[in-house]
Amino acid sequence: VQLQASGGGLVQPGGSLRLSCAASGFSVDKYNIAWFRQAPGKEREGVSCITTGDDTTYYANSVKGRFTISRDKDKNTAYLQMDSLKPEDTAVYYCAADPQLLRLWVLSAPHHWGQGTQVTVSS
Repeated sequence: VQLQASGGGLVQPGGSLRLSCAASGFSVDKYNIAWFRQAPGKEREGVSCITTGDDTTYYANSVKGRFTISRDKDKNTAYLQMDSLKPEDTAVYYCAADPQLLRLWVLSAPHHWGQGTQVTVSS
């Protein structure tokens, strides 16, 4: 099982980025998928999650209304569309997957992590 995150970069405040999380060894629609981020000097935090089965989505309050999580079963890839980006969104973003939602989103201890992708929001 592998997760490959990509799509990070430097963007101006108010701009957009779309992060991708390509999965191999499992089907993204059979797992709960989440995005986490960690800024320098801060603890890792959950950003968004999409559940297996009914595709229920969850968002941190800080990104609600600006970020959208989704997945494409045919491409076996999950996405995080980030709009209206703010400097405080600057962080390394990680995707993660787990068949158990509790372990993934509540405990932040998923079985599978992707490598991080850097997002920098700055003018």
